[in-house]
Amino acid sequence: MWFRLIRTSLLYAKKLSITAKSVAAVFNHMDRLLGRETFKKLFPVILTDNGSEFSDPLKIEVDSNGEIRTRIFYCQTNRPDQKGNIEVSHEFIRRVIPKGKSLDQFTQDDINLMMSHINSYNRLKLNDRCPYDLFKFLYSEKILIRLGLKRIATDEVNLTPKLLKQ
Repeated sequence: MWFRLIRTSLLYAKKLSITAKSVAAVFNHMDRLLGRETFKKLFPVILTDNGSEFSDPLKIEVDSNGEIRTRIFYCQTNRPDQKGNIEVSHEFIRRVIPKGKSLDQFTQDDINLMMSHINSYNRLKLNDRCPYDLFKFLYSEKILIRLGLKRIATDEVNLTPKLLKQ
């Protein structure tokens, strides 16, 4: 599952089985890990496709006490342009893990390493800054560390399959 925080272009991924129950568990985990105030600040809304893994929106939107913590909105079927920013982010992932290659062989640490490299890559649309630095400026490095992300020096960023060579 991939998360993209719009204001910063930060990309975060969590390895999981693709079921509604496991997706809800990830959001529950993120809520506990980040704390409610930070969770609501980072995830005021969730834009997704209508895959079966998002078929129980209340388990994501509402916590176990019945408090609303976020809102989910669905793109129309066959309209990837409605979430174009995440589609562009997938291109970075596919530089490291080519389409068709199974993610089963990778650990969460591998995924965090890949996300750290992607988030340390300078972007023209961010005024030649990287998502990691922008997120750190706006929110704090403490959150990035909690997410298992780290800053990779610009000249060490690797967005090729060699990064996760097994």
